[in-house]
Amino acid sequence: MSARRVLERADELAAFTEEPGRITRPLASPALDGAMERVREWMEEAGLATRRDALGNLAGRTGEGPGTLLIGSHLDSVADAGRYDGVLGVLIALECVQELPLALELVAFADEEGMRFGSSYLGSRAYLGQLDEADLALRDASGITLREAIGEPSARLAPDDLRAYFEVHIEQGPVLEAAGEPLGVVTAIAGQSHATLVFEGEAGHAGTTPMALRRDAIAAAAEFVLATERIALDEPGLVATVGRVSVPGGAVNVIPGRAEATLDVRHAEDPARGRVIAGLRMIGEALRRRRGVRVRWSPVTEHGTTPLTLADGLAEVLPDAPRLPSGAGHDAVILSGVTDAAMLFVRCKGGISHNPAESVTEEDVAAAIDAAREFVRVAAEKACTT
Repeated sequence: MSARRVLERADELAAFTEEPGRITRPLASPALDGAMERVREWMEEAGLATRRDALGNLAGRTGEGPGTLLIGSHLDSVADAGRYDGVLGVLIALECVQELPLALELVAFADEEGMRFGSSYLGSRAYLGQLDEADLALRDASGITLREAIGEPSARLAPDDLRAYFEVHIEQGPVLEAAGEPLGVVTAIAGQSHATLVFEGEAGHAGTTPMALRRDAIAAAAEFVLATERIALDEPGLVATVGRVSVPGGAVNVIPGRAEATLDVRHAEDPARGRVIAGLRMIGEALRRRRGVRVRWSPVTEHGTTPLTLADGLAEVLPDAPRLPSGAGHDAVILSGVTDAAMLFVRCKGGISHNPAESVTEEDVAAAIDAAREFVRVAAEKACTT
């Protein structure tokens, strides 16, 4: 019954969207606010005392006791999303608080994906009272600042006695499906380096400039993209992505004098990630010498690997479950900075996520609920005795 209810509620939340026919719930949008209010109704039906902050984070509290065990995930989405990324963790957490007579707090974060403001973990950082002036000055595609979208940020929403954080999430990868396992224990969240690159050559006439005399920015960018792929293939456990390449003001008969690109490099071991970043910078220097195209590298964000300190405790509940790192970022990155944390992965069909084809089975969701309840029960008991 619990698993069926989770899936039905996920279907209902999918109707809250800014784009009919597609699931799109950015921060501070009517769609996200509607989803939050529906979850608030479910929380209050379950007996939780609810509260929200200016950013839109929703928290529900039940029980009293020393130390707060926090469970949940996020309700915002990417554009044209699936219906389980983030949502599944919130709804499974709700099943736990309905069944366990313990002191728990459920949280639904309002911005993990960063779709609207190109940000990182605004929801969990606001929950902890960590937003700063630079965050509030962020602008969306329409030029609206975060401060204009939400008003002045409210005080810290999180309780002062946080003891642990636990999140259930779809795997967003193919490892569990390949292993034939419904659940996995997350050991760490991979470190990430995000950067923007600008390739500066020289614009010229496409018909009159000999090939050997060109300083073609997009050709240099293309070589960098292929070099990035080659390095990632040669480094076990590393993933690297150039997600966007553009030629500002490009034309069919003009040699590009400027190209812009993004870079995303991830690895569960920080030294390996750092070694690859250094190698890619050297490739940029080689392109300058050989092609006469300057490469300007601007770091955007960087997060070191986040070990999940309660992974061993979760593994005691699921001794046969695979242990695996997460290549995707999660709110546990931020919560791990202030408390112990654990994450449980649920198998998803084909490893597909950030896509309408996201899919989980009722049987796997039932297994996740059982495991989550047991882990929360054990963790809450430990919180009361330490």
